[in-house]
Amino acid sequence: MSAKDENEFWSDALTPEPRFEIDFRVPDNKFAFSPGQLNKLFNPKSLAAFYALGGLHGLEYGLQTDLTAGLSADEKILARYTTFKEARQVASSQTNGTLSPSPQYLIPPAETAQSASLFAERCRVFGTNVLPQAPKKTFLKLLWDAYNDKLIILLTIAAIVSLSLGIYEAVSGQSQVDWVEGVAVCVAILIVVAVTAGNDWQKQRQFGNLNKRKHDREVKAIRSGKKMRMRISDLTVGDIVCLEPGDAAPADGIVITSQEIKCDESLATGESDHVEKCSGFKAWDSRAASGSEHDIDPFIMSGSNVLEGIGTYLVTSVGPHSTYGRIMVALGTETDPTPLQVKLARLASWIGWFGLGSALLLFFVLFVRFLVQMSASEETPAVKGQHFMDILIVTVTVIVVAIPEGLPLAVTLALAFATGRMLKENNLVRLLRACETMGNATVICSDKTGTLTQNKMSVASGFFGHSEPFGKFPLSATALPISISETLKKFSSSFEELLLHSLALNTTAFEEQQSEKKEFIGNKTEVALLQFAHQGLGLNLSEVRTNNHIEQVYPFDSARKTMAVVYARSKRSGYRFLVKGAPEILLAASSHMVSPGPEGENLAACVISPDDRRLISGMIDAYSRASLRTIGLAYRDLPTWPSASQGRQPSFDEIFHDMTWIGAFGIHDPLRPEVPGAIQTCRAAGIQVKMVTGDNIHTALAIAKACGIKTNDGIAMEGTELRNLRENELAIVIPKLQVLARSSPDDKELVVKHLKRLGEIVAVTGDGTNDGPALKAADVGFSMGLSGTEVAREASSIILLDDNFSSIVTAVAWGRAFQITVNITAVVLTVVTAIYNSKNESVFKAVQLLWLNLIMDTFAALALYAPSHLHMRRYETNQGRATDPPTSDILNRPPTPRSAPLFTVIMWKMILGQSIYKLAICFTLYFAGHSLFHFNKSDEVEMLELNTIIFNTFVWMQIFNQFNCRRLDNKFNIFEGIHKNKWFFVINLVMVGGQILIIFVSGTAFGVTRLSGWQWGVSLGFAVFCVPWAVVLKLAPDVYVEVLLDMFAKVIKCVFSWVTKGYEKVIPGITRCFRAAIGWSKMGRGRVVDEESATDINH
Repeated sequence: MSAKDENEFWSDALTPEPRFEIDFRVPDNKFAFSPGQLNKLFNPKSLAAFYALGGLHGLEYGLQTDLTAGLSADEKILARYTTFKEARQVASSQTNGTLSPSPQYLIPPAETAQSASLFAERCRVFGTNVLPQAPKKTFLKLLWDAYNDKLIILLTIAAIVSLSLGIYEAVSGQSQVDWVEGVAVCVAILIVVAVTAGNDWQKQRQFGNLNKRKHDREVKAIRSGKKMRMRISDLTVGDIVCLEPGDAAPADGIVITSQEIKCDESLATGESDHVEKCSGFKAWDSRAASGSEHDIDPFIMSGSNVLEGIGTYLVTSVGPHSTYGRIMVALGTETDPTPLQVKLARLASWIGWFGLGSALLLFFVLFVRFLVQMSASEETPAVKGQHFMDILIVTVTVIVVAIPEGLPLAVTLALAFATGRMLKENNLVRLLRACETMGNATVICSDKTGTLTQNKMSVASGFFGHSEPFGKFPLSATALPISISETLKKFSSSFEELLLHSLALNTTAFEEQQSEKKEFIGNKTEVALLQFAHQGLGLNLSEVRTNNHIEQVYPFDSARKTMAVVYARSKRSGYRFLVKGAPEILLAASSHMVSPGPEGENLAACVISPDDRRLISGMIDAYSRASLRTIGLAYRDLPTWPSASQGRQPSFDEIFHDMTWIGAFGIHDPLRPEVPGAIQTCRAAGIQVKMVTGDNIHTALAIAKACGIKTNDGIAMEGTELRNLRENELAIVIPKLQVLARSSPDDKELVVKHLKRLGEIVAVTGDGTNDGPALKAADVGFSMGLSGTEVAREASSIILLDDNFSSIVTAVAWGRAFQITVNITAVVLTVVTAIYNSKNESVFKAVQLLWLNLIMDTFAALALYAPSHLHMRRYETNQGRATDPPTSDILNRPPTPRSAPLFTVIMWKMILGQSIYKLAICFTLYFAGHSLFHFNKSDEVEMLELNTIIFNTFVWMQIFNQFNCRRLDNKFNIFEGIHKNKWFFVINLVMVGGQILIIFVSGTAFGVTRLSGWQWGVSLGFAVFCVPWAVVLKLAPDVYVEVLLDMFAKVIKCVFSWVTKGYEKVIPGITRCFRAAIGWSKMGRGRVVDEESATDINH
């Protein structure tokens, strides 16, 4: 290809798309590239664009960065401009991959103006690595959404018509107060809509805060030549980011160094294949050599998960310009409904039809009566119109009160509030359904390290060769500890160097400056080993790594349970293969072992005899029985090693043999003190706890017995045994399995799926990349916030911010706080009394029904779930105490199975019992109140007093019944923990104050009158009896109640079946009659037309 053709090809690769043209135009751009040009590397991946931008060297120069040292940590204002042409020249001058540009193209250092912020130029041109927040609805928009309800609109229209007629009557000299009801209904609508919108706004703000916390994480990057941890929001274009297994790429970029990196890019591509990555240098050299693009992929897509390997990459796109950013901006996030929400949706539909049927029945009866009475009435048309509007308003209001279309949303908001409270207790809930599901978990499969233990690891003891110990020998109470220096004196000087290299080179941990001193950062086990080397061997990590060049890295693999490096020996020719991992696996691959020897540079080694092998295995077992985590070391010297340019590198299995055993370390990780109590709590709650760990069987058993997981009748085994079991054997073993050691992620997934097949509700903890499938398969997945990988966190539904098992128990307690009771007495009272009354007037006016709806829906919900709004409009729904911290008593019941009905027998007992009591009191007052209180039925004032007593009594019964609804079991203490819920008192104060004001001040608007002292006593006396009546109901045996409920359900089913059959038989007959009538009508019209035509002809 000629230079001219190549230039045309490159320019075509960077041609902007019309929708992204703005990204190609950046004023005063000191960089060689625009965000738009860099975006051409992705969506889709484009090697042509990579070549056009000059490969890694072109990107390095054009982005004014350094592929080895990264950006300068104090960069503010850039010193000069770079151009696209200069970047191309740098690329063309490079013949192969090196990690520094040619000297003539070196970038001058950035200026550090005091007035500028860090990376000001980069942030201005390329943006920050923060996704724009989803546009939030304004309060006015939320008001409109709350108002945009068909029933509310219909009620508004009816209220306006009623108001208009009332004003007309007042102006024409008739009734002067009828307009007040229309105004009161309009005000009530405004209050309901405003409260709904206010709570929706609060919910929106709460979820925004939760999402900020969820997306806040740290990554490992290189700046000024030093590795450091930083928030992903601080990354910018030109940064060098380190990748390890389990990481989720925080931005788009190009690979600089790759040690067998494989990524899962299914988030962006939809393909679940493991994509192998190569260095950008290799991609450039491959193109220069042959032009082949087959299997060349140096691209890291943001959001992709690193499954294997380690390496570094250059960030090229951040925030909304990145692949993940574009996806997240384009997509909204929807949450799947929880099982409870699904059940409530069905319940809402059923009750909705009940309410609609009741309203239609009411309207039909009242309208027929209105038509019958209208002919004999001497009232003016305006008055008659007002009567009709009163009928319509009451009917619509009954629907408003009855239909619970907001019920599923109510639980969402309740769960949302609970997630905020759980966050304070170190449970970050990512999926709402997990909060509810966790309450009914029957099995918890827990990791050991960091979850049951403190993850504060330290080297307690160890041995070299077959039995040269240091530290305090485990299981020995009298032996004095042996210092590492004493043990090393028995070996040659070369052995100490080997030990230092094994610990310092074969690790992913690194050193970072923390305030006044340097600290090791990384995996807790590796940090413990480095701290041991630093304190006991005088390790200088940076010096060891600088003086030894690593040729190949074999990252930790959970399947082989080892990690390794190959490095070039600096003092001697050849290479050394260092392996670290499970000691029994290293011992099996070893044929020799180090042995004590004379001073000198040569390492002393000997063949491992069968007796030596048994002795070493016995030492490893002794460490394990002492609850120590064992890590083994081995090495092998290699005469040669192929360079990267020579092509394929040997696989791990090809060289993992004929190893020389070095020794093993016993790492102490103390048990969390609160774990035994948490395990005991789980047992009391009917939850099984199973330990699934990668440690050996002896360590696992020691910890399991110490914390109470392992019992006498439980089974403990290793993963290899489990894999060999048949399906029928698994069905017997897994329910009794309590400890699974040396397990792989596939074993964990197998256990989870089999438990679910057996009907269990399973919660799983996981921290590794390969734990993703098990976390996804579980009903609730817990990932570790401190030690977990990003892949594990993304696969989980709850993140344990403190990695603590007791936080799982907290999640169970919160999950069990969701229960429901229902009251539909207001609908029944309204329908029955309106039909009974000769004037078509219900005992409750429309505005009274709206007030009842407000206290039964919004206020009662706020009192029990504040500050989240339970939008359970249309009938009273009180839910268990989600705002109160769950008490220990809530964990003393067994979990609820998946197939359990929405309402328990106790709940039905309370629902029906309270409904019967309220209806009995209200109907007694309505039909016999005039006799009881000696009221004159013809006196409108006294009858208004009676109706006010009924309204006041009903409202106070709802208020007192809230206390009963705080407890949904058969225990009597309904005040338990009430002092912890300030909202309960605040909202109840509002309800009580509102009701008192209605009776004493708002008589005209609400159609009530002031009550005397004894009348208040009647109302409160009947209302407060709801509390002792609940005690009576709780004393009723649940067994008998269940029998009665079954009988009642069968009767309802039979009646419904008869009605359905009658409907199926009657409707076709009616349809045929209508069709016949229409046919005869048409025939009659035809005959008339024919006769008229004949008459015309005769004329």
